[in-house]
Amino acid sequence: MTAMETVAVIDFETTGISPGQGARATEIAAVLLRDGEIVGRFQSLMNAGAWIAPFIHSLTGISNAMIAAAPPARTVMREVMAFTRGCPMVAHNASFDRSFWLAEAAAAGCEPDPAHRFACTMLLARRVYPQAPNHKLGTLAALHHLPDNGSAHRALADAMTAAQLWMKLRRDLQARGTGGAALTHERMCELQRSARGGIDRWLRQGARRAPKSD
Repeated sequence: MTAMETVAVIDFETTGISPGQGARATEIAAVLLRDGEIVGRFQSLMNAGAWIAPFIHSLTGISNAMIAAAPPARTVMREVMAFTRGCPMVAHNASFDRSFWLAEAAAAGCEPDPAHRFACTMLLARRVYPQAPNHKLGTLAALHHLPDNGSAHRALADAMTAAQLWMKLRRDLQARGTGGAALTHERMCELQRSARGGIDRWLRQGARRAPKSD
């Protein structure tokens, strides 16, 4: 019997768009999914010593006073790295979250985890839901009537919504027919790299060569 795969869906709130431009994380959340069920949650503000601009405060609700009282970013990253150890990763617009994940982990002195490969629900949604008006997380949540998880632009709410979108994507792909092929994280990463409009070919190819689910 194939072991059930656990994935970690993460989301950061930050002071800017890129760690390469000096932005730092202010909050992180991780949601663990196993066999379509949420089996764990992690959330924490994190103090990286960075200043939060007024427009970021307005967007996220995270203030400089909140960050001043938060645990050090180094401590939080070590905790969340341990929480997600051995899990492949998922995020919406994963290139953004991956860049902060790598930067904050390096700043915390954490050893890289080879399991931490990223799948992107935004890239997947572009292939599975080409009819969507856009592929922002909030738009997709409304389109598919995903549960309300509270304030957008807070890490746990967005991670929960991304986790629900990941599960929705997998259900809809399964309904389209995979020939019994398991929709593993690795297979989903293959789909996000495939040509747009080629989903039916991807499903047929996977049915021929992928390991079968039990």
